[in-house]
Amino acid sequence: MRLDKLLGNNGFGTRKDVKQLIRKGTVKVNGTTEKDPGAHIDPETDTVTLLGEPVIHQEFIYLMMNKPQGVISATEDSRDRTVVDLLSPEEQRYEPFPVGRLDKDTEGLLVLTNDGKLAHELLSPKKDVPKTYFAVIDGLVTETDIHAFSEGVILEDGFHTKPGILKILEAGDRSEIELTITEGKFHQVKRMFEAVGKRVVFLKRLSMGTLRLDASLEPGAFRPLSDAELAELDPRKKG
Repeated sequence: MRLDKLLGNNGFGTRKDVKQLIRKGTVKVNGTTEKDPGAHIDPETDTVTLLGEPVIHQEFIYLMMNKPQGVISATEDSRDRTVVDLLSPEEQRYEPFPVGRLDKDTEGLLVLTNDGKLAHELLSPKKDVPKTYFAVIDGLVTETDIHAFSEGVILEDGFHTKPGILKILEAGDRSEIELTITEGKFHQVKRMFEAVGKRVVFLKRLSMGTLRLDASLEPGAFRPLSDAELAELDPRKKG
């Protein structure tokens, strides 16, 4: 990795800023002053200091966001605001991306990271990672629906979903439910309820695998994942 990139990635300024710092002789690599911004270093084995303070290399970023309605799960978009737009420049410099997607009008738990291996662990169909949603349904949800979801339902395009666990929290003309599924097809929760003649009017993701949405996060807010949360999501991080 270039020395100026290491410093830039760790928040010491723009590429121009850190080049100036390096050329002023404020940076040492393994105890020797290094004035070449393009010098290549190994962040894992080389010791880098700036004004005598160690520069700790952070390669990956892991964030939990309570995605609000009205923003899209993407890194950039020419028309709409994205979840990455909600991050500060400090987080954006790591170039994180959303793990999976939530529809524009859906809110709740979203993980953002630049760790492609973790994203694969959470999104691979072979992993069957459970995702739980809270929803408000226009229509009376019944035991018949619970049974139908437990068998998997056939969507309008003929796709037969895997079984889902449907829990009725409140039944009525407007029902409140929780649904756990292991797939992530386009608009899947909405389409599953359409398959049984009902309509989702509000949808919020509560959990993904072992990770549950932090109840203290307001819509649009985010925080780093704790070491314990990360270790539960990714066995590579344990120990």
